[in-house]
Amino acid sequence: MKKLRLGAIQAMKGVTPITMITAYDALFASLFAPHADVLLVGDSLNMSFLGKSDTLSATLDQMIYHTQAVCNGAPDSFIICDMPFGTYNTKEDALAHSIRVYQETAADAVKIEGGQMMAPTISHLTHHGIAVVGHIGLLPQMVRAEGGYSVKGKDEASKETLLEDAKAVEAAGACMIVIEGVKSDVAFAIAQAVKVPVIGIGAGVHTDGQVLVWSDMLGFFESFKPKFVKRFLEGGSLVREAVKAYNDEVKARTFPQEIHCY
Repeated sequence: MKKLRLGAIQAMKGVTPITMITAYDALFASLFAPHADVLLVGDSLNMSFLGKSDTLSATLDQMIYHTQAVCNGAPDSFIICDMPFGTYNTKEDALAHSIRVYQETAADAVKIEGGQMMAPTISHLTHHGIAVVGHIGLLPQMVRAEGGYSVKGKDEASKETLLEDAKAVEAAGACMIVIEGVKSDVAFAIAQAVKVPVIGIGAGVHTDGQVLVWSDMLGFFESFKPKFVKRFLEGGSLVREAVKAYNDEVKARTFPQEIHCY
């Protein structure tokens, strides 16, 4: 399979909706790769698999480790590494940490959260050969500062701010923009206002593509289900049933059978 490059992803805007899904390891990355255009190694990994209440605990070392795994499992996919909280507070930090990601993984781009205020940082990275995916709207890394998660774009002022955020991020050189937790009509207006692909999560159907956390959309994360998530599989129930069947057969000594023995 031919490696999927940035130009091919960008050419899908306005033509074919882009499918993005999170991935954190080689095994699941290899399963997702045939059907997902883009794999995002999200800092959501600590919420999904470490039991944390937000994304802020993810470290750069963790993100690099998991990005290495995803790149190994899906070498032909377009792969984005989330830059974790605290790694891009200054332009210099952002560049140094992004260089580490590029040197230690085969990631195609990094993702950073923030709109107009992050434009100088995005410009600094792109001028040094780092492909950047922007992230505007609801910013998970700001959850403590904002006192929780809230939908954006509910009024005209918020809509204008989001539009300016998107334009600033694009002008700074971002190759793609993730827009999260935004009213559908606002997300649509933003997708129409910029030339780079806009990937929605909780932002309606009229963006250039969609992204979901895989443990949400496959029904493995069951603590809560955001309104924007559709479960395409009841994974948690299937796993429990399978493990129960395994336990039952072990207890009854019906596993292993002769065909499983040397």
